[in-house]
Amino acid sequence: MSKVVVLGGCGAVGSVAVRTLAMQNAFTQVVIGDMNERRAVEIAAQVGNGKVSYRPVDAGDQASVASVIADADIVLNCVGPFYKTVKTVLAAVLAAKKPYVDICDDVDVTLDILKRDAEAKKAGITAVIGMGASPGATNPRKYIADNQLDETDSIDIYHCHGGEPFEGPGVIGHRFHCMSIDIPMFLDGELKYVKYFEPDGIALREDFDFPNLGSVPVFPYPHPEQVTMPRFLKVRQVTNKGSVIPIEYYNLTGEMCRLGLSSREPLDVGGKPVVPYDFAVAYLIRERERILRETSFGTQRGCMTVVVKGRKSGEAVEVRVHMFSGSSALGEGTGVPAAIGVMLLADGKIPTKGVLPPEGCIDPNDFLAVAMPVMMARAGGKAEKREASIVFETIKADGSVSRMEL
Repeated sequence: MSKVVVLGGCGAVGSVAVRTLAMQNAFTQVVIGDMNERRAVEIAAQVGNGKVSYRPVDAGDQASVASVIADADIVLNCVGPFYKTVKTVLAAVLAAKKPYVDICDDVDVTLDILKRDAEAKKAGITAVIGMGASPGATNPRKYIADNQLDETDSIDIYHCHGGEPFEGPGVIGHRFHCMSIDIPMFLDGELKYVKYFEPDGIALREDFDFPNLGSVPVFPYPHPEQVTMPRFLKVRQVTNKGSVIPIEYYNLTGEMCRLGLSSREPLDVGGKPVVPYDFAVAYLIRERERILRETSFGTQRGCMTVVVKGRKSGEAVEVRVHMFSGSSALGEGTGVPAAIGVMLLADGKIPTKGVLPPEGCIDPNDFLAVAMPVMMARAGGKAEKREASIVFETIKADGSVSRMEL
């Protein structure tokens, strides 16, 4: 018997992780820990193999989390926004001494939970944090070092997605948070901070050409890689830039944040208190549907690219790793890597104890070995129906390009 509890298992990301884990023979029970019973019942029925069950949980209450994970073998945390919930969940996990994976992508709280590393080591627990798309699958360190580069100069991460069937308030809250806090960038061998709406942050904006999305404006993103990767790899630069499509929707989100509508301080409007944040979230959810219609957006899709520059045998080499999907986006792009992290942990492939980011404890070769059969299983065993691709491109100093698709 092996039981995994997926906190936030009803969400866009968590539901993908639930379905992926329920397909694996390693797990006999997959428990959805969430507040949305109706959605949990739907997911269990859709999976249809009797493995999926439901437990109500309040991720902001340590006692509630502790009750749900008490008999779990592994805990996967997909409850965002993480700057609000992850410290409570991790406290419950460490107290219960449960192996743990999450998809935390908020850099400020990542720094806080990394401070619990010694406590996790003492308890003999492995807690893998940030095991999603970015951070998570962006870890190219060992694979590229072993196969393409002798030395690494820079790692630049680009990500974009859009068109998911639904988008909840937590996702919008995360974007407001990302646009409001100081954004770390590891530049010229030093950790520096820029602001999204100020000249130092604006200067880092660029257009990036994704294989399946075309050219998209990307913006500085406060994800954890810029802080964690330099701890495990000798490198002079780590940056992270992202966006959401349709770009009209992402630009609208940015404008509302810039104008102060992400504030949670109530305003008096005609004698009634109105919280700008509540209005902004509701407005954006409505306008997103309009923009998707008016732009004839079509199928949800996404891409993440890691550009690594360095040297091989003294010559300059650039390696680009694209992980893209033409039929799904945030859910698959983040939920599948999270499920793979759980599978690796269950299989004893992550022996290191402590609170660690993926690049500190996961061998990318192990990740890739699991990723391919998982994606094939999600496509019903048919390669032509596979929802995502992983493409490696190596660009040498003479401009020649070699390409490998997995």
